[in-house]
Amino acid sequence: MQARTRTTLVASAAIAAALSLTAITPALAGPSTRTTATTSAPAPSQGDPRSTVGRVADFYGAYIDSVWDTQDPAAGADAKALRSFYLSKAAQKKVAAFEAKEHADGILFAQNVPVKWKVAYTGSGAGHATSLVTLTWSDGKNPEVTHIKVQSDLKTRKITDLAAVK
Repeated sequence: MQARTRTTLVASAAIAAALSLTAITPALAGPSTRTTATTSAPAPSQGDPRSTVGRVADFYGAYIDSVWDTQDPAAGADAKALRSFYLSKAAQKKVAAFEAKEHADGILFAQNVPVKWKVAYTGSGAGHATSLVTLTWSDGKNPEVTHIKVQSDLKTRKITDLAAVK
C-alpha cells in the first residue's frame, strides 16, 4: 500500500510540475508573436553550419551586433575576431585596403551601422557561392538600402570577396 501511495504522490507531483511549466513558459518566452492585422510575426531564425549562405548571414548578423554596441569595450575585438574567422586572408587584406583608402568600414561599405540586414543566395559556380546582402539604414516608409555582393568558397565556406553593388 505504501509503494502505491508513494507512486501516486510522485506522479501527481510530476503532473503538477508539468502543468505549471506549461502555464509559465509563454510568459518566460516574452511578448506574444501572434499575427494581427497591423503587425506580423517575425520570421523564425535558423541556421546550418554547412550552408555557405547561412554563414554569410551569421557573419553579418554577428558583425553588425558587435559594431552596433559601441559602448561595449569588447565590441572592437569581437568585430576583428569575426573578420578573422569568416573572411579568407585575401578578403581581409581587401577589406583593410578599402578602409585605409575610404576611411569607412570595409564590411559594411559605410561609416555608420545599418538597422537591418538580410542575405539571399544568388547563385554558385566554379567552387563559389554568391550572396546578396541587403543593408537597411533607416526605418520608415522609404528607408535607405544598399547591397553588397559576397562571394564564398564552397569548400572552406570562408568569404573570399565583398563588393558594393552600385
